[in-house]
Amino acid sequence: MKYLFIMVCFVCSIFSQAQQTQDPWKDSQLMDPALLASRIVKHKTKDVLIISVGPEAIIKGSVDIGPTHEPENLEKLRNYLKDIPKNKEIVIYCGCCPFVKCPNIRPAFNLLMEMGFKNGKLLNLPKNIKTDWLDKDYPTND
Repeated sequence: MKYLFIMVCFVCSIFSQAQQTQDPWKDSQLMDPALLASRIVKHKTKDVLIISVGPEAIIKGSVDIGPTHEPENLEKLRNYLKDIPKNKEIVIYCGCCPFVKCPNIRPAFNLLMEMGFKNGKLLNLPKNIKTDWLDKDYPTND
């Protein structure tokens, strides 16, 4: 009986860790940086809201919310989005570090989904904003 209890605890622990590391977005909710850059260059972003949830708004036309691992910035994002139509295309990004380590994108993306946004996307910056955006000379907020 003792061994059965230990096995159940072990299995629960593994399942819990797997749930915590699972990303809240689907592959279809990732936006390619080249696609967003192209839309910005062609001035086809009037229906897109681009939001930085990291330390700085670098992408041209983006709105700076600040790092959403901080509760006050997550609340700032909630207040910013409260009057936005739920079908609006919203692209969030951070780029402070690789996706796996980023403390900002998961809380922000989860909030988008909790608020019922149907067209929420995450800019696919798997390494960081420098490598995946700036080094490619994509448009910035300079």
